[in-house]
Amino acid sequence: DMKKHSRTTKQRSIILEEVRKLKSHPTADEVFRLVRERLPQVSLATVYRNLDVLVEAGEIVRLETSGASYRFDGDLAEHYHIRCTECGCVDDVPALEIEVPEGWVQSTTDYEVAGHKLEFVGLCAGCKAQDLPGDAGDEVVNA
Repeated sequence: DMKKHSRTTKQRSIILEEVRKLKSHPTADEVFRLVRERLPQVSLATVYRNLDVLVEAGEIVRLETSGASYRFDGDLAEHYHIRCTECGCVDDVPALEIEVPEGWVQSTTDYEVAGHKLEFVGLCAGCKAQDLPGDAGDEVVNA
């Protein structure tokens, strides 16, 4: 059915646009909320299915971070990620000139190494600010 196919294609291209627009590595639910503003009839299942199709097609990347839910990245250039251990947000880290010893890993294990994922973890600026003891504005400390 061509009509259904063109609807699917339109939904998929809007989903792709929304993921690429965001630098925040959105979860499927966040993508759904944004897409629904443009396509009020869209279902969560449709968004999930299309995210899967876009990942399979190599249009977006599904981040397999240690966070609670999958996040999606529209930036296909090589780069790493840093995840906040408190709120779970994920930010980009530019690709580093680091030698990852895949050959050594392969020679010291029984695995055939296909690649690697590097994820940094820490506290984002927002969570770091909340972790400060007391209100920073209250007192002036003379050094």
